[in-house]
Amino acid sequence: MTYFSFLHAADLHLDSPLRGLARRGESAQAFLRASRHALTALVDAAIARRVAFMVIAGDVYDGDWRDWSTGQFFAREMGRLARAEIPVFMLRGNHDAESVVTRQIALPANVHEFATGKAQSFALDALKVALHGRGFAQRHAQEDVAQTYPPARPGWFNIGVLHTSLDGRDGHAPYAPTQVEHLRRPGYDYWALGHVHAREVVAQDPWIVFPGNLQGRHARETGPKGATLVRVEHRRVAAVEALTLDAARFEQIAIDLTQALEDDTLRALARDALADAARRAEGRPLALRVILCGQCPLHERLLAHRAQAEADMQALADEAGADVMIEKLVVATTSARAAPPAALDGFAAILDKVAADPAFRADVAQTLRALRAKAAPQAYALAGQSEPEADAPALVASALAELRAALADDAEAAP
Repeated sequence: MTYFSFLHAADLHLDSPLRGLARRGESAQAFLRASRHALTALVDAAIARRVAFMVIAGDVYDGDWRDWSTGQFFAREMGRLARAEIPVFMLRGNHDAESVVTRQIALPANVHEFATGKAQSFALDALKVALHGRGFAQRHAQEDVAQTYPPARPGWFNIGVLHTSLDGRDGHAPYAPTQVEHLRRPGYDYWALGHVHAREVVAQDPWIVFPGNLQGRHARETGPKGATLVRVEHRRVAAVEALTLDAARFEQIAIDLTQALEDDTLRALARDALADAARRAEGRPLALRVILCGQCPLHERLLAHRAQAEADMQALADEAGADVMIEKLVVATTSARAAPPAALDGFAAILDKVAADPAFRADVAQTLRALRAKAAPQAYALAGQSEPEADAPALVASALAELRAALADDAEAAP
């Protein structure tokens, strides 16, 4: 009879650059340290639960280190596992491929790294566990390497470790793509996957699991993050449990202002929504993207006084919690005022036509590229900005909405 458990983690992205919060100064410090604190929590969980071993399915690092402290921190945490006699089996993904991370640091003897040239197997004889995996030398991988993995060792518990986009997931570039049926062929009992940052149990026969990333890095990586605890009995998976280990959290909330006829109502709705979000974060530092929506009389004022609206929302966030910050305020409301005069309506139609013109959008995108070229690339990466082509439609839509609001205000004020 064999009873043991192991931890499956992936996509640690240690010291990943701050995205979307770069200009928030002191209030963003908790997020700067979050990836390290999450790794410490992962090691704490492994030791507290006395797991037999840990699997890290790629992207320990976010890219080449800015300094040696990134590698030194990882080595120290692995040293804690070494003292607890917990071996670690890891591989390189697209962000920490051999060609990407140029600095190297000695890791404790309990850390075993899968080869990058071909699939490699490690054996834990006492448990009769065989782990099969392959890391990557390059940042881009189009080959289905899963088909090169060896067959399962008969009578043992077999684990496949792979950094892959599988058959495609939203928001993730194709990487070592493969199919579920290809993962079934070797006869493994569990596939420990990495690369996709949302937790997903893809299948249970065999178990194919993305644990998600250990720590959210920007506003699109929302909700609880962590690793997967796997319990094995009689060489079969008995239980799979998601462990929440993140040290800070990103969330998006929508506040419907349809019933908000005045500022006091807006503040009351926002206060409740922010308090609920803070409770869900369970004491963690929280970065919120707040989306104001619905048809309401406050639409034009929100657009015309966006800076004040952002400051007011942050004041309400401070009331909800000491470590709650507004990452971004999105004004997606629509006007509740009467239809504009015919002349203004006609002008609005002209604006819409211009905004839809591909040549106009291309010109906006070109202007954004030129502006981007004048600044250091790191500035945009830290701010979490998307590509200029993707920025153009949103920028045009926002500008036109503010222009319409201003024109409508002028029309109402006219004698």
